[in-house]
Amino acid sequence: MAKAVIFDYGVGNLLSLKTALEKAGLEASIATSARELKEADAIALPGVGAFTPAAKKLSAVKEALLGKVKSGTPLIGICLGFQLFFESSEEGPGDGLSLFKGRTTQLPKTVKVPHMGWNTLCYTKPCELFDGVAEGSYVYFVHSLYPVPQDKSIVAAQTEYGTTFTSAVAKDNVYGTQFHPEKSGDVVIKILKNFVRTVVR
Repeated sequence: MAKAVIFDYGVGNLLSLKTALEKAGLEASIATSARELKEADAIALPGVGAFTPAAKKLSAVKEALLGKVKSGTPLIGICLGFQLFFESSEEGPGDGLSLFKGRTTQLPKTVKVPHMGWNTLCYTKPCELFDGVAEGSYVYFVHSLYPVPQDKSIVAAQTEYGTTFTSAVAKDNVYGTQFHPEKSGDVVIKILKNFVRTVVR
């Protein structure tokens, strides 16, 4: 069975993500070292927390992580983990992974934040992560910020909440979701099983 490593950079929601990945067909473990990342068949960056402390902890394994991604290891980032794909965040100082150019910005002040609860996906391009998941499916969000990618070609889905924001990206072996697939009911199994297919093919 392929092994997924969830990197622990001091955020919450690790166990629910571990359980969800295991239900989808991966052997999942929680890791804190570059050595453990190097042994992974897939890597997940979880996300309930703050950008600055997470970026600081992630910097210790940044070189190892980027090396794995460059070699083709599938990577999924969820919520804060997705925001860490980019260069910086309005939430606070620190450097993201810079996998993609762009910055995370605050949701508009015209809406209640955090954006918490169920909302829908509008697809912007074909993406294997969403195979078998109907457009307009409801997924679960808990966030006050969202990434603004410079390269719009990586955007796989958008969602409306005071503005049209990027709710998923996909490029090569890198996938990010602003929503929480581990909390999104029946949709979770389809999305994470689709991710598993990218690991074991």
